[in-house]
Amino acid sequence: MKSLVVEDDFISRTMLQEILSPYGVCHVAANGHECMAAFRQSLDKKEPYDLICLDIMMPEMDGQTALKEIRKIEQENGIGGSDLANVIMVTALNDAKNIMHSFMKGTCQAYLTKPINAAELLAQCKKLGLINDVA
Repeated sequence: MKSLVVEDDFISRTMLQEILSPYGVCHVAANGHECMAAFRQSLDKKEPYDLICLDIMMPEMDGQTALKEIRKIEQENGIGGSDLANVIMVTALNDAKNIMHSFMKGTCQAYLTKPINAAELLAQCKKLGLINDVA
């Protein structure tokens, strides 16, 4: 599994990276702009991300905007269906408005609130078919 953790908080970013690293390559980005650069580069190299853990509240470009851009780029490149990157929104926001916004039009596959529970994250990865068992 190739994953990208997009998180502006160092501790949360490090924790997510430590949880996901045993399952494959795990890159990190500190904001939405870095996310988009990494995402474009992965497509250019024909090595797309299987999973993107995307924080909603970030400076410069928030996670909702980054997710819209990701889906737009995928569409422009003819990527659809099961080839779309799996996106798990990771955030401190736990209100219905943000949850519904993240799921509108099927833009993300899951939503986890902080503090991140490793078992919940790995269960979502397993549900998405990205991992078989917990390492």
